[in-house]
Amino acid sequence: MFFFLLNLALSDLGSICTTVPKAMHNSLWNTRNISYSGCAAQLFMYVFFISAEFSLLTVMCYDRYVSICKPLHYGTLLGSRACAHMAAAAWASAFLYALLQTANTFSLPLCHGNALGQFFCEIPQILKLSCSKSYLRELGLLAVSVGVVSSCFVFIVFSYVQIFRAVLRIPSAQGRHKAFSTCLPHLAVLSLFLSTGFLAYLKPPSISSPSLDLALSVLYSVVPPALNPLIYSLRNEELKASMRALLSGRFQKH
Repeated sequence: MFFFLLNLALSDLGSICTTVPKAMHNSLWNTRNISYSGCAAQLFMYVFFISAEFSLLTVMCYDRYVSICKPLHYGTLLGSRACAHMAAAAWASAFLYALLQTANTFSLPLCHGNALGQFFCEIPQILKLSCSKSYLRELGLLAVSVGVVSSCFVFIVFSYVQIFRAVLRIPSAQGRHKAFSTCLPHLAVLSLFLSTGFLAYLKPPSISSPSLDLALSVLYSVVPPALNPLIYSLRNEELKASMRALLSGRFQKH
């Protein structure tokens, strides 16, 4: 789990560093400019890190499934080599997906200006500037995206159904609480990641507005990567003890 957490932290750091520094630079210098190549690089890196995060969260779900449903086989099924192979597969698939999406997006001719409605380059905003009629290619990539996301989502749901069934079979309440508590951080991070993404991309067009789109973009691109380390660190007893001591010290001073 700590090996996968390291990879998840790298993906979180990468996604924030892809969008936030450029947005801060533009805000400080009162500009909204980004070069064509810079926009392509930003889109590729953002899709790469976001895709890697979803892949890693799916792999971490399998880690939780094996640890709770097949604990005696954990060392065999999730040895160091198996973990390295799964992490490498997650990063490699994210790289290929990001390359495919970036190449397809920037191969389309742009004829509706060059002003994006977001603080970073993302696919829906770039497609709004396109005048291409290659709908079949766009539908093909959309089908691939939906298929990949749906497959991972079904795998996650199936795994957690098995996990909950195994947890409910544990006779002691303390054992059930301990087993379930190991899944809570992963569930929280996964729920935050999926809910913000679905809210941003699947909202009804009737409620769309530039200010709402901007707020949702910040919500799904910045908030989950920023909160993930905090969510997982809350299981660290030393950190919780330090936080309690800090808060109690402040309350005593007042």
